[in-house]
Amino acid sequence: MFCRSALLASAALAILPSSAWAQVETPRSVQLDEIVVEGAGGGGPITANGYVATATTSGTKTNTPILEIPQSISTVTQAQLEQRKPQNLLDALSYTPGARVGTYGFDPRYDAFTIRGVDVTQNAVFRDGLRQINSPNGLFRLEPYGLEAINVLRGPSSAIYGASTSAGIVDLISKRPAETPFREIEIQGGSFGRKQFNFDLSGPANPEKTLFYRLTGLVRDADNQISAIKDDRVFIAPAITWKPNEATKLTLLAEYMDSTTGGTAAYVNEYGPYIDRSGNLLYKSIGATKVFGGDKRYNDFRQQQGRIGYEFEHAFSEIFTLRQRVRYSALATNQQYVYLADPGLTRERTQGLSVDTNIEAKFDTGPVSHRMLAGVDFSWLHYRGKEGFGGVPLGYNATLGYRTAQSQTLFGIYAQDQISWQNWRLTLGGRHDWFSSRFEAGAAGALPTETKQNDAHSTGRVALSYVTSFGLAPYVSYATSFVPNSGTVLSGAVAVPTTGEQVEAGVKYDLPGQNASLRAAAYELRQNNAVVYEVINGFNRQVQLDMRSRGFEIEGVASLANGLSIQASYSYNDARILKLTPETEGNRLTSIPYHTASLWLDYAVQGGPMHGLGIGGGVRYVGASLGDNLNRSILDNKPRTLVDAALRYDLEKLDPRLKGMRVQVNATNLLDKVEQTCTAGFCYFDEGRKVIASLRYRW
Repeated sequence: MFCRSALLASAALAILPSSAWAQVETPRSVQLDEIVVEGAGGGGPITANGYVATATTSGTKTNTPILEIPQSISTVTQAQLEQRKPQNLLDALSYTPGARVGTYGFDPRYDAFTIRGVDVTQNAVFRDGLRQINSPNGLFRLEPYGLEAINVLRGPSSAIYGASTSAGIVDLISKRPAETPFREIEIQGGSFGRKQFNFDLSGPANPEKTLFYRLTGLVRDADNQISAIKDDRVFIAPAITWKPNEATKLTLLAEYMDSTTGGTAAYVNEYGPYIDRSGNLLYKSIGATKVFGGDKRYNDFRQQQGRIGYEFEHAFSEIFTLRQRVRYSALATNQQYVYLADPGLTRERTQGLSVDTNIEAKFDTGPVSHRMLAGVDFSWLHYRGKEGFGGVPLGYNATLGYRTAQSQTLFGIYAQDQISWQNWRLTLGGRHDWFSSRFEAGAAGALPTETKQNDAHSTGRVALSYVTSFGLAPYVSYATSFVPNSGTVLSGAVAVPTTGEQVEAGVKYDLPGQNASLRAAAYELRQNNAVVYEVINGFNRQVQLDMRSRGFEIEGVASLANGLSIQASYSYNDARILKLTPETEGNRLTSIPYHTASLWLDYAVQGGPMHGLGIGGGVRYVGASLGDNLNRSILDNKPRTLVDAALRYDLEKLDPRLKGMRVQVNATNLLDKVEQTCTAGFCYFDEGRKVIASLRYRW
């Protein structure tokens, strides 16, 4: 099918799961308070001091100082989340080096992004140290208000985490019960008729203080910059921790979210003919118009998702500690869209189970110290999708005439040894995975075609660092990755697993006597059978390619005693296609700029008549990039600079009777700079200015 009209091209983006992708307080004291997020396994505990994270378990599954982890790691701390108030995962990662957000412009349906030039949307997001299992059209949405922090591990982590990309993982850390009472309510209002109410309650649940609770939630009624797209949400996340003694801890974590956004978020593109090297006539976008490609009367994309699981930890002695994490998750989607004035509908049901059990042993062999980890984990995915189009008037659901289903299981065993001798740190890790998959597709009521896959793969990591007494730690590492993929590729065949490898050299520096750190890393990674999305004749299709990415990153974070907090970063990334089609070999990967940089400054007034005032502002620079893998100049993306801002005031400083109350205003893209962004041969527009005002009360 050839798309000869702009309407056809843009509306086609809402068809089928694959096509849906194309839219595709700082205290006044001289020392900041150190915050420890406690939890058995997963991302906790995290130790953070303002913007500066000093220890986490995300990097090694053991509680290790970040300075001693031979891997590039960035953390979005609770202080940053509270001050910037991100509305989704992309907002939260927008100041993180190596992360490219906004590749699909304004699209609230999915958190689509890349790290080090690699699309990590489906296979790199973890929740509390467990893989967040997704299907082609069933991706879990994130509510940032339910997070304590975000850890970004750049580079392969398959040696301990299993299925994940060569670019790394993003570990989302859930809020957990606090041992001291904490209560908060908040109301918000802002752009596009936004109305929201938040609550977060935590503390001991019994007099003996062996049982603790947390209940976090929100209700939102809002629209978006495209009037046809809603931004409604109900979210609730209960958690309970049982801690009978210092050696044993059990935490139950659950979540339910019901959200509605738009089934299509694309603008109509103008199309023109294109003839490839083989003489085939294709139609490629030559730019976006300001005409919305959907229809407000039939555009709701409702998603209901839930998860429940636990984290258990027991220390048998000072040497041995057992940990287990389990999570069951499920989601249901109902996506409406309009295509050439006819309604279309996609429904998908997804279930997943993740289980990770490991034991840690700490011991010495002469002058050498060991922290060994051995474990097994299991993950299971099952989804069933149905699609239908046309045949009924607008506003009525089409008959669901086509269906797909897939089941995947992955079982892995792994071991890791963190070896310390004097100032040297050697990390060795290895893992073996067994993978099986069954995919079915066909017309409803007919016998489906079936494809089975079985595979096994080994991954590993070796890294060496030298930790000096004055806070400097250079390191080198080599690691490999393996990840199964869901869904099919352009030919209709089931997507095969992706493999990769990376070499990295870096240096970390914690400034002596200061709550500040600097990180820098250079890398080269390769991926075979990497999954990307390509708009072909107006339809977005999943394809697989071999690629190479090289570059370097630098990041600095600080929260100083004078009230100033800083996060600054710069990234250079050269991502190239090694194997796809003859026309694209050696080309730059679509929408990946050579240069990105960001700077966020926040200042909390420490005294005087303005005490209680906090001012924050940020600048994000995204360099020029190419709009398709053919590297046609007509789709070049211009460089752009976006400005964000925040202003807050603790009303207690105005009147002691208002203790615990804070008013805050946040603005993203403050200057309302909206540019066209083209990715994989289709063009979008950036999200415009958004302003949110809030009134918070803590007691």
